[in-house]
Amino acid sequence: MTLGGYGQRFIQPASSESEDSALDLERNHHCNHMSLPSSSSPSPLHPFTLNIQHAESNAPYFSWPTLTRLNDAVQDRANYFGNLQKGVLPEIVGRLPSGQQATTLLELMTIRAFHSKILRRFSLGTAVGFRITRGVLTNTPAILVFVARKVHRQWLNPMQCLPSALEGPGGVWCDVDVVEFQYYGAPAATPKEQVYNELVDGLRGSDPCIGSGSQVASQETYGTLGAIVKSKTGNHQIGFLTNRHVAVDLDYPSQKMFHPLPPSLGPGVYLGAVERATSFITDDQWYGIFAGTNPETFVRADGAFIPFAEDFDTSNVTTVIKGIGEIGNVQAIDLQSPIDSLIGKQVVKVGRSSGYTTGTVMAYALEYNDEKGICFLTDFLVIGENQQTFDLEGDSGSLILLTSPNGQKPRPVGIIWGGTANRGRLKLIAGQEPENWTSGVDLGRLLDLLELDLITSNHELEAAAREQRNTSVTALDSTVSQSSPPDPVPSGDRQDENFEPFIPPEFHIEEAIRPTPELEEHLFLAPLLFNESTSSGSKEQVKHKVDDLVALKNSSDDEDSVSLHLGEPKLKKPKF
Repeated sequence: MTLGGYGQRFIQPASSESEDSALDLERNHHCNHMSLPSSSSPSPLHPFTLNIQHAESNAPYFSWPTLTRLNDAVQDRANYFGNLQKGVLPEIVGRLPSGQQATTLLELMTIRAFHSKILRRFSLGTAVGFRITRGVLTNTPAILVFVARKVHRQWLNPMQCLPSALEGPGGVWCDVDVVEFQYYGAPAATPKEQVYNELVDGLRGSDPCIGSGSQVASQETYGTLGAIVKSKTGNHQIGFLTNRHVAVDLDYPSQKMFHPLPPSLGPGVYLGAVERATSFITDDQWYGIFAGTNPETFVRADGAFIPFAEDFDTSNVTTVIKGIGEIGNVQAIDLQSPIDSLIGKQVVKVGRSSGYTTGTVMAYALEYNDEKGICFLTDFLVIGENQQTFDLEGDSGSLILLTSPNGQKPRPVGIIWGGTANRGRLKLIAGQEPENWTSGVDLGRLLDLLELDLITSNHELEAAAREQRNTSVTALDSTVSQSSPPDPVPSGDRQDENFEPFIPPEFHIEEAIRPTPELEEHLFLAPLLFNESTSSGSKEQVKHKVDDLVALKNSSDDEDSVSLHLGEPKLKKPKF
């Protein structure tokens, strides 16, 4: 089973795989066909930490477990499932278990993890949720097992049949629901833009402001702005969240984002450069538990944080989502919550390609394995209402919001990162056409991983902008005070706190030293030479002949303050 990202490439579709960049993890890892495990051991993936430096001062980082972390987790994982084994009753065949039925997402995930080997052997993938009957969710907790073709038990070998129920530690059990996934094999044509209305026209650049749902673009890929956020670290920068596969292209040295288009392809404004990004994370760090017995188990955490550039006017940013309105706080997913706290809930989204759409959360923690034996999970499986597609290509990054029947503000729960419209569809109702589905990332966990806070109102946005400005000024003042040494005073005298050195008005760096390519090296060394300050005769020589730096070294020691303060002091932006 292949999960394809929905960021739209300008030159080639994002769903097509790239063979040029082995580091582009989402192209090489989540775009592999799922196959049954072979008898030989799969070749292990050697994990690594990417530390890629770009021309931008803010370089994106990528979360990938180190080799030490992975090796340590292998033994922890074995001990974890070894202890679970002690609490499991012998397998019961032909009747339902007599223990307690699962009621939480955690219990379903634990049961599935315990039986992951047998489930992997007969399926394309699995997820947790409720049993689906004729396209409708029931209230029966179940593990959904996706198969290429669903037929009557009569036509199967007994060894090919899955049990009707599975039992986990402590006798807790759940149903097994087999769902047909019509797999295309080779990538099929992905639905292109089919929605044209006032809403999507505004999102693509006709509106005077940007916010959740607006089009954002890198050098070759466009997608959707997910949410307005601020950093928990540094000077608490304001920026936005979208998918990593939308924002990061390792074929380019800098990861810049624009709205609506990059200058090379059309009109657009520079928004900022990627500062933090992530692709995958180990299951125990994401969920707080081991989600499978396979030591190489990773969760798709497709996110990137782009702080707004200093010269970008944040008054053109809004937190109100067009077509939806104001939003509430993030809906955190607690694995120990009842299953129906998430599964079966109605959701909405606004994206640059399909605009406003509605859907239902059909399942959670979708698990699939690639041909190398690596296990991947993605948080949400969403089906569009009335067999309509929930998203189209280019909607990657769109915010998924839980609706409330009592009129409360919708609460963000995730962001779209892809789906299977170009590889296969789910057949939920016999006699009807299979349906497209959408995959999403848990927003709460992604914000925590990237150390971000969601901004939910324009009032919060204004307050965050003031805080950022104040933090920047404070940091700059601190940087100047640390980088500018105090002027020397006689050892027996007390230095006046209000003392400011005298700077002759005719001596300015603009007149005396103009940076040119051939002088850059000398200018870099100038502060060291200026420690032995110039006499008045030497200053005149520097003013008219800057390349004669030797004259500076032969000067007297009577005007230290002049040499250390050239022209008006220029504040430097600190790096965090």
